[in-house]
Amino acid sequence: MTEFKIATAADAKLIEALAAPIWREHYTPIIGSEQVEYMLNKFQNEKAVKDQIAAGYLYTIVIVDKEHAGYIAVEIRDNKLFLSKFYLHADYRGKGIARDMLDFVDQSAKDNNCHQIELTVNKYNPAYEIYLKLGFENVESIVMDIGNGYVMDDYRMIKNIH
Repeated sequence: MTEFKIATAADAKLIEALAAPIWREHYTPIIGSEQVEYMLNKFQNEKAVKDQIAAGYLYTIVIVDKEHAGYIAVEIRDNKLFLSKFYLHADYRGKGIARDMLDFVDQSAKDNNCHQIELTVNKYNPAYEIYLKLGFENVESIVMDIGNGYVMDDYRMIKNIH
């Protein structure tokens, strides 16, 4: 059974602990370990997560059979729900949990009167194909400088909510 717990600043250390193995396993083959460590230290450490929550990001912890399995973070931007983080530990993939997570995100969009869900995904991330199958449309290619000589080479995708 998949449960969702809205995170508070008190959960930031837990989110940091969840992020590290997920990001290292998933992103190292795509962007290399040095960039993964840089991004974890910049965007997913306890302080960064607390700052994001204070700035209005809504973090949600995904719980499966009483175990912390992943997390989601969204931000409402001009009647769009921006899906910033959508991470599930490898041990829980392939069990329909990601579908439960996306259903939760869809419902969050509806609950907040958002008509679209927007996300960015690395161009070489296997999740790109999954997002297409789930109704997202690739609307543009973007490259964002994130400092220290690194960039995020992504697609911006949108899904309309009915």
